[in-house]
Amino acid sequence: MNFGMETELIEFKKTTGELKEGIISLASMLNKNGKGTLYFGVRNDGEILGQQIGDRTLREISQGIANAIKPQIIPTIIVELCDDKNVIRVTAEGDEKPYSAYGKYYMRSADEDREISPQQLRSLMLSVSDSIVNIEANNQELSFDQLKMLYVGNNLTLRENTFEQNLNLLTRDGAYNLMAAILADSNSYSIKVAVFRGTDKTDLVKRNEYGYKCMLVAVKQVLDYMEALNDTIVDVGGSLRKESRLFDFPCFREAWLNACLHNRWSRQTPPAVYMFEDRIEVISVGGLPEGLTLEEFYEGKSKPVNLELQQIMVQLDYIEQTGHGVPLIVSKYGKEVFDITENFITVTIPLNRQTKERNDLEKRENELLDSKDEEILILMNKNSSISVSEISRQIDLGTTTLTKRIRRLKEEGFVERKGSKKKGQWIVTKRFCV
Repeated sequence: MNFGMETELIEFKKTTGELKEGIISLASMLNKNGKGTLYFGVRNDGEILGQQIGDRTLREISQGIANAIKPQIIPTIIVELCDDKNVIRVTAEGDEKPYSAYGKYYMRSADEDREISPQQLRSLMLSVSDSIVNIEANNQELSFDQLKMLYVGNNLTLRENTFEQNLNLLTRDGAYNLMAAILADSNSYSIKVAVFRGTDKTDLVKRNEYGYKCMLVAVKQVLDYMEALNDTIVDVGGSLRKESRLFDFPCFREAWLNACLHNRWSRQTPPAVYMFEDRIEVISVGGLPEGLTLEEFYEGKSKPVNLELQQIMVQLDYIEQTGHGVPLIVSKYGKEVFDITENFITVTIPLNRQTKERNDLEKRENELLDSKDEEILILMNKNSSISVSEISRQIDLGTTTLTKRIRRLKEEGFVERKGSKKKGQWIVTKRFCV
């Protein structure tokens, strides 16, 4: 009989004379996978050698693990008979990473135990403390009808009795975790789009609330709203028809989806969108993931903060694992649109200032007009010599009221009168009816 090869979950030692090395391997596997199995009496190629067992052998293993590994774990230690030879099997599980062995920290890589640097240790500690699958949700009365409908809409089936485990919505203890709360039908996370007048936050025009529901539903609603705000201006002044948009929507989409995916949800602050006169800001909580350099970030190399959430978003076609989002934004606007600090990542999408100014002007102009005003201007534009009495007859409006309206249209700059009252002409100056 042969036990096979060593892996990230299995370590072989010839005898308990290698107890220290075995304990280091056990801590290393716990840091990588949260569990591990250690055999004594097996060669590293899986060949069974057997282990001599005395009165204190198992106790020495137990005490050695208790004294060396911190925080303390309680392993299962049993003797197995394989090919008429005794083998000691030690198994352990733990979710209190990081684990040290003899005062040092190790991480399993294939069948090796590698001592980790202080930076890697910090990364490990952050990943554990911030992991949305390890943090228990405050509310345990959760339902997932909205999430199920998203799967149905993508022709995917969720088994009622297993989907919570399959989607990693439970902690090791079987309680709903933070990711479950984020994806539940009702939660405490407010996702907002705020629109400001001007270039700072002093004058709030509108605040749209999309939160308190399944985060993925709210994400889609934000995208729909921002797409509706992305006005198109058509310029037919030259020989060719030209269209321009207020902002590059594919870039906004990538920035927003990345913000939701990589947000540090454990800090209880959801991502947000702020729209100003000259720009859109997409803000997420948490800086770059530990171990990812700034250059790697700009190249599109991904190190997901929320790996399990990424898997769900890929399944539902929200994102692709191509890493093209950041390079797309950089190619369009440059690296300077990213403001990355230890606690936040802000992506600034510039607005097409010319499009914005023209659009705002037209909106302000149209707010001054009602349907009767538009009828007047249309008639004047079609027939510059039309009389006030003829306009009055065609739009069924009294001449006194009509005269007041024409006076206001002149004052607002919509129309001019050239020449005398009898032989003069109307000049419609605004482009809305051109």
